[in-house]
Amino acid sequence: MKFPENLKYTKDHEWIRVEGDVAYVGVTDYAQNQLGDIVFVDVSTEGDTVEAESVFGSIEVVKTVSDLFMPVTGEVLEVNEALDDDPSLVNTDPYGQGWIIKISPSDVGQIDQLLDAAAYRSIINE
Repeated sequence: MKFPENLKYTKDHEWIRVEGDVAYVGVTDYAQNQLGDIVFVDVSTEGDTVEAESVFGSIEVVKTVSDLFMPVTGEVLEVNEALDDDPSLVNTDPYGQGWIIKISPSDVGQIDQLLDAAAYRSIINE
């Protein structure tokens, strides 16, 4: 499994990548592997400000639905529309085309408090 060094991670298996004043959020390679074949991604918080660790949407696999948790407080600017047609992008390219939302972080300092790749790797290997 891959855990790019340029991302930050949460204990809930989301990742965040900052690009200027926006950030992309998705689920980790570990999470998509544990979930299995993703059939639907549901995000109804576009335009809302969501607190860190609050649910911003859900991800559905054949047998279950799992909540998606916001890594930092921020406004949901955009939902990845490509997932409407092909939710399996989360499985095949979790850190690229399988991103789930784009946000405007309220406090970029919160990002520094998230896990780096090594710390995240140690959590899933416990």
